[in-house]
Amino acid sequence: MPGSFSPCVAFTGLWLTLLVVTPVNGQYEAAPKSVISLQPPWTTFLEGEAVTLACYRFGFYSPQKIKWYKERKILRQFQDRPTLVVHKSGDYGCQADSLPPSMHVHLEFSKDSLVLQAPPTVFKGDSVVLRCHAKESIEAKTLKFSKNGQDLKLPHQNSELHIHNANQQHNGQYKCTVKKWLSSFSSNTVRVQVQELFPYPVLTARPSQPIDGSPVTLTCQTQLPAQRSNAQLQFCFFRNSQLLGSGCSSSSEFRIPAIWTEESTRYWCKAETMNSQAGKQSTLFTIPVQRASADFQTRIIPASKLVFEGQLLLLSCSVKRVPGPLTLSWYKRDMLNKETKLPKSSEAEFKISKVNISDAGEYYCEANNSRRSFVSGAVPITVRVPVSQPALTLSMGKTQALEGDLITLHCQSQRGSPCILYEFYYENVSLGNSSTLSGEGASFNFSMSTERSGNYYCTADNGLGAQRSEAIRISIFGGKPASDDSRSPSDSEPQEPTYYNVPACIELQPVYSNDSKEDVIYTEVRRTQPRQKRAVQESESPRSRCQMAEKN
Repeated sequence: MPGSFSPCVAFTGLWLTLLVVTPVNGQYEAAPKSVISLQPPWTTFLEGEAVTLACYRFGFYSPQKIKWYKERKILRQFQDRPTLVVHKSGDYGCQADSLPPSMHVHLEFSKDSLVLQAPPTVFKGDSVVLRCHAKESIEAKTLKFSKNGQDLKLPHQNSELHIHNANQQHNGQYKCTVKKWLSSFSSNTVRVQVQELFPYPVLTARPSQPIDGSPVTLTCQTQLPAQRSNAQLQFCFFRNSQLLGSGCSSSSEFRIPAIWTEESTRYWCKAETMNSQAGKQSTLFTIPVQRASADFQTRIIPASKLVFEGQLLLLSCSVKRVPGPLTLSWYKRDMLNKETKLPKSSEAEFKISKVNISDAGEYYCEANNSRRSFVSGAVPITVRVPVSQPALTLSMGKTQALEGDLITLHCQSQRGSPCILYEFYYENVSLGNSSTLSGEGASFNFSMSTERSGNYYCTADNGLGAQRSEAIRISIFGGKPASDDSRSPSDSEPQEPTYYNVPACIELQPVYSNDSKEDVIYTEVRRTQPRQKRAVQESESPRSRCQMAEKN
């Protein structure tokens, strides 16, 4: 067998500590527990010899109070004295301060003349010495070491067998034999069982289900036994085959500033000793990254979403549950469904000092974190414009008419938000009204008579303040034959009602006709548009019907 063996070794019947994982100085070690050590580092001695036991806190720190145990019963108690010298066989243990007791180690003081000495535990990667020890000096040429009954061929024969970088290949039962004269003496058998210095690491993520674009901390968890609680490990983190960060370090944690759904799979870590003699890697780990769901909060001034022309409009946007840094932008969708990014809007607030009619539309906020874009719900903004002073015009273009002429009054405001209610007046007496959603205005028709000579005007009102037109005086300057059917409807032939230039939502108003044969005033309604199929309740007011049309 070669003189240079490879990784770790341990011994049955000897103490071993494997404990709960806890982080210490950036790496994971066994939970705090008392630690016992031996000097010299053997568990078997010749009768009459002695061994010094030392008790430490976890990490090999000196305690203040120590309790010593033999056969699990209190043997001694010391203050500020961590050592105990023993020379009798038995199971020994200790307790440092208030920490849990150490595992027990069995010491053997043999009456034999030859013993094979070995350390209590051997871990993978250790350098191990097995010592053949006798009461009398041993000549090297008379000494042999054997493993599992087979003599070992060593390049240099002496009383010590050295195993370097111990591993599982060095497991087995070892003895030493000395030949003296015609006799041979064999030592006790030592079973070497190499222990793993630490188990395979486990990779975890914190938080366990990070949101898209948020930071996440990876932790490479493993544990060291109490006997090696002062050992130093280094940790390496990988995504697929790519090493993360600047390389391996003594920290068992690695922080990813932002993780995305496309980067959620095939993470793993490796833990190894500083000299890389012992190392293990975790299994592949998938991080379940959750898609971010933006929580937008939009604030509007005025809060009613109804803005009057010339008024201030302020839109503000805030976003939660989306990792930053964020860039916020405001967009507007107009009535033609055309989307436009607003200038100077790459911030949480967008301000229009004086609103005009062109600012009406739907506004929405976009949050961008360089990898994802999130869009808020649309905020509809309606701009209300007061009506301008209406203009009253005549269809015939002159203010004098013949008896029986059909007069058409047309009232129209050039500006104003719908719905606009138009009302016609004769000498301050209302003749009728109509409402319209369009900008065409409204018309009123009547047959001219002597009694109808006088001042006419109209008003326009959209709920933001009524405006009155200039008055027009219409007079009659002559009679007209009663038989002229083109001017006046016959009382024997019913006429089809007409109403000029009135949109569909306008309430139809009366047209007045003066029949020379009767002292009765007939009312007729004229219209040029097709009849509405839906019956309109007579009780509906022009304003309510206009509001219904506006909602539709």
